[in-house]
Amino acid sequence: MKWVCVCPLFFRQGIREVSVINRKVIPNNVNDDLVNEKIRFKEVLVINSDGEQLGIKMRREALDIAFDQGLDLLCVAPKATPPVCKVLDYGKYRFEQQKKAKEAKKKQHVTEVKPLRLSPVIDKHDFETKLRHARSWLEDGMKVKIDMRFRGRMMTRLEVGKKIMDSFIQECADLASVEKKPLLEGNTMSTVLAPKKK
Repeated sequence: MKWVCVCPLFFRQGIREVSVINRKVIPNNVNDDLVNEKIRFKEVLVINSDGEQLGIKMRREALDIAFDQGLDLLCVAPKATPPVCKVLDYGKYRFEQQKKAKEAKKKQHVTEVKPLRLSPVIDKHDFETKLRHARSWLEDGMKVKIDMRFRGRMMTRLEVGKKIMDSFIQECADLASVEKKPLLEGNTMSTVLAPKKK
């Protein structure tokens, strides 16, 4: 006597839906693309893999067209009326999308901004040390944000701090241009130096 294992899927979904077992199922955690069984629209406009419009089809019919070709159905315009779906190889499509994103990221240049703090009563040695740091960062292509904080009675001597700030900017003039002019906000005067393009 042979034991026969009956899949409970037959009882839950009916014979017609069982054919889904043989189709590719895209895990939900891959991304937010509406692909294959994730498409829930009743009717969709189908575009074939060669770009030919097949017209408006019922969801199940559109899925069958894609799966008969061994391909996937991707919803490319979910907000259109009716939604537009394209027959394609989803794995290849995802690979190309990731490749494009990687290329765009390579072309995108992120400039780091280094902070530097000066004081209105800074001595010559500290000034030169901070100047060396700033010049080094500018040579490496980084921006430098210079802050000068005025405390207590120093607020009455803003011109002294401005003179030191201008002197610092002048010393970096061969490497940098002033991206943001010295500006007093509250009790802090700040400026941003950007490296000159080579």
